[in-house]
Amino acid sequence: MPLIHLTTFIAAPPQRVFDLSRSIDLHKKAMAHTKEEAVAGTTTGLIGLNETVTWKAKHLAKQRILKVKISQLQPYNSFTDEMVSGDFKTMKHEHYFKPTDNGTLMIDLLSFESPYGGLGSMFNKLYLTRYLQKLLEQRNTVIKQYAETEKWKQLLR
Repeated sequence: MPLIHLTTFIAAPPQRVFDLSRSIDLHKKAMAHTKEEAVAGTTTGLIGLNETVTWKAKHLAKQRILKVKISQLQPYNSFTDEMVSGDFKTMKHEHYFKPTDNGTLMIDLLSFESPYGGLGSMFNKLYLTRYLQKLLEQRNTVIKQYAETEKWKQLLR
């Protein structure tokens, strides 16, 4: 099963980074290039424990639907979202927030399994893992931009 591990330093307090990471509105901004929209469940604001969001977006030349649930949440330290339904066989995204002297280390662990056995495994190695990592990097860049400037006030009041 592929595992993507990203660490992003953000010069902002953990509480702000944690909340921006749970922001449905900021996620939509970060994924605007895929026309991602929240179509069911929590569709605006901050998603919380045991809440779901269903995303609709265009990925790999096809309209995709992915429903995730926040299965674990420890305020300002971590949260986990897991696929309830979608194109993956399994998908789990763990988010960790570690305070530092001058900001926060945001750590993403994304594990997933594609369907279709060996063919799916080959697709993961050749393309999908790199594609998903770039999506996460894009999302993290937008979180960083908002957290390190006054833009965060537009989303967290």
